[in-house]
Amino acid sequence: MVIRHVEQADRDQWDRLYRGYADYYQVETDMPRRDRLFAWLRDPGHVCCGLVAETDTGLIGLAHYRSMPSPLRGAEVGFLDDLFVDPEQRGSGAAEALLRSVDDIAAERGWPVVRWITRDNNYRARGLYDRLSYRSDWITYEMTAASTGRG
Repeated sequence: MVIRHVEQADRDQWDRLYRGYADYYQVETDMPRRDRLFAWLRDPGHVCCGLVAETDTGLIGLAHYRSMPSPLRGAEVGFLDDLFVDPEQRGSGAAEALLRSVDDIAAERGWPVVRWITRDNNYRARGLYDRLSYRSDWITYEMTAASTGRG
């Protein structure tokens, strides 16, 4: 297995994986949104970056990450937005390899921490996360037009 940055030639296989990720989290996605995200991942000037896990059979996983400021630390930290492995390839070590690659990038960039969120019921992934990271005591909130009554 090779972990590498996403390339233009990965578009179709990446799209299959990303649709699987969106389906897992029950988030609507369409081609224009996926086109935009893929363009971000391919743009060296954009904050979003992408890794893929590749075997001799093709792409089996993806990770999207970015830098973000941490005002309390006065430093940039990492944020892992998306991590997904093809369900047929789970247990292959791809998720751990992708996380370790993000950790290597954190070391290169001097990020003191990489954060991410996951669903409470994502038990299989949380087993891996519990081995490689610490569960924080922070609670995540989302403010939307519906929650605030904004028109």
